Amino acid sequence: MYDDIKKNKFKTGIIVFAFLTMITLIIYYICYAFGYSEYAIIIALIFSIISTVATYYNCDKVVLASVRARPATKEEDLQLTNILEGLMVSSGLEHKPDLYVVDSMQPNAFATGRDPEHSVICVTKGLLEKLDYYELEGVVAHELAHIKNYDIRLSAVVSVMVGFVIMLSDMFLRVFWMPRRSNDNDRGNANAILLILGLVFLIISPIVSQLIQLAVSRRREYLADATAVSFTRNPDGLISALRKISSDDSELDVASNSNAHMYIVTPFKNKRKTSKSNLFSTHPAIEERIEALENLR
Repeated sequence: MYDDIKKNKFKTGIIVFAFLTMITLIIYYICYAFGYSEYAIIIALIFSIISTVATYYNCDKVVLASVRARPATKEEDLQLTNILEGLMVSSGLEHKPDLYVVDSMQPNAFATGRDPEHSVICVTKGLLEKLDYYELEGVVAHELAHIKNYDIRLSAVVSVMVGFVIMLSDMFLRVFWMPRRSNDNDRGNANAILLILGLVFLIISPIVSQLIQLAVSRRREYLADATAVSFTRNPDGLISALRKISSDDSELDVASNSNAHMYIVTPFKNKRKTSKSNLFSTHPAIEERIEALENLR
């Protein structure tokens, strides 16, 4: 497990560096196209550093805002808070995650944050209403496992940074059609380069998004499932929860391609029907996860 944690920290560092480089290049060419060539690299570096730092330290807030989550309370969510209290002892975590609830009837959940000291477990209203005590305990334990294994840092950073890069790639094309400060050949060439780069980024952004999400390997779900069972000593609760979640037909309208990999089960109904994982799956097939859990009995 400790090796997996080290690998997750290393992957996060690589993705943050790649993000910083990509943002610097994007802003540089935008500035250059507007005639700020002598200051372009300085502006690009300042902007990319600030945006990277802000993204890293606020990734959990961005994710929670994107799904319109509210803080859980003992008055409204007593069973959830009691389950978390009980699991804190068996998990060995020192810092209790904050609990949030999404007002959606699709049963689902995810964990986010940059480290166990700044972590969040977010569940849907449907999960609280449709799962029994032991099923809910299995799901919360699974998310605690992601926190303990530092999966949350990698997945949260990926979710926010990928969305930001896609937004900036769209800016390329918008900037291209704006008036230029100069009509000289250098500016014309820069604008042509801008268009080409904009088109390239626009085309490859969804592909890059998918590949980076796959860096949050499907193996992480297997490891989180196994770790959850070590917390609860009850694989049946998680097995039953996975079956119930995967068979539910409710929609989760706050789910998107940039955050789908964070959920315990893919939030997209049309991607749940497959019985086998494929190269572009963000989650292992439910049947494969259940088989692995049954082997832990």
